[in-house]
Amino acid sequence: MSSENSPQSHEIRKPRVAVVFGGRSSEHGISVVTAGAVLRAIDRTKYDVLPIGITQDGRWALTSDEPDRMAITERTVPSVEQLAESAEGAVILPVDPSSREVVYAEPGLVPKALGDVDVVFPMLHGPYGEDGTLQGMLDLAGIPYVGSGVLSSAVGQDKEYMKRVFLSFGLPVGPYLVVRPREWEQDEAGARARIAEFAGDHGWPLFVKPARGGSSMGITKVDSFDGLDEAIEEARRHDPKFLIESLLRGREIECGVLEFEDGPRASVPAEIPPATSHEFYDFEAKYIDAAPGIVPAPLSEEETAEVQRLAVAAFEAASCEGLVRADFFLTEDGGFVINEINTMPGFTPISMYPRMWQESGVSYPELVDRLVQAALKRSTGLR
Repeated sequence: MSSENSPQSHEIRKPRVAVVFGGRSSEHGISVVTAGAVLRAIDRTKYDVLPIGITQDGRWALTSDEPDRMAITERTVPSVEQLAESAEGAVILPVDPSSREVVYAEPGLVPKALGDVDVVFPMLHGPYGEDGTLQGMLDLAGIPYVGSGVLSSAVGQDKEYMKRVFLSFGLPVGPYLVVRPREWEQDEAGARARIAEFAGDHGWPLFVKPARGGSSMGITKVDSFDGLDEAIEEARRHDPKFLIESLLRGREIECGVLEFEDGPRASVPAEIPPATSHEFYDFEAKYIDAAPGIVPAPLSEEETAEVQRLAVAAFEAASCEGLVRADFFLTEDGGFVINEINTMPGFTPISMYPRMWQESGVSYPELVDRLVQAALKRSTGLR
């Protein structure tokens, strides 16, 4: 057999991973930072990588593959607009499941084929990315992706329905009140009366939160009715539906869940110490001042086992896939209460989710590889 016809002479194509980041939500900058860490860690000998940024107005842009430009500098988060190769060019994903070819188009120029994409790593946080919208588009296109599907992503994004799902599966949830847009617009007095009753039952302080969001954006801790109007206005700036939650006194504990071949497993838990220079563990404390968490959390064996059990139970309750970070309060009476899950948690090397898995024996590059491999093996049909 001649060498040119030998199978060994043909190089096997590496799987191509499209790392998609940025987006239209208020968490745009943090998504860019997260994607930079993944681009730095992904094994280039094993995968071809295509970085695609979504601008703040929703344009899919071809970006430079420069992770060092995707970091927080001088307390400022980066943006896709700073990384885009063109101010007008757009990346177009296929809409036909029989093709995975991605095309790049610029006004006045012939569209350029960028090749097939085998899997998408959606490093998006918040609405229009982590909430099932992107997942539905990728399902229609027949492209596998890292993380949970449409329903699980939507449930994980909407704090009201997340809590409803948890309660239906018997998971412990703290006291909360939901105010929907129509109620606030048509019966504000009635909504205020419900809030007043909730405050009377549970006391101050209270937390006012947008129902759909992350990175603690739009959340305000209020100590009396005096700060309530401003807090509601801030929450509604991010989402017209908002929640009122009572303060749970205790320790903040987090636990990572990762899907293995035999099912989901929990990491060692972490503890978020009180943010002494902040009212609570808000956006500034998480990302700008980078308040360090304690990994592993100083818990008893029984407490560790219980929070790991609850984290996996939350993962299963919401029918999640791939990865989840589950956040809890260990209350003063010794019981765990689940606060929320994140279906695409912060993913920089200093973020809690990778740190918990690092302490559990899974390095950051291995974590990225495991998630991509799981997505490549997953069916793109009904989940």
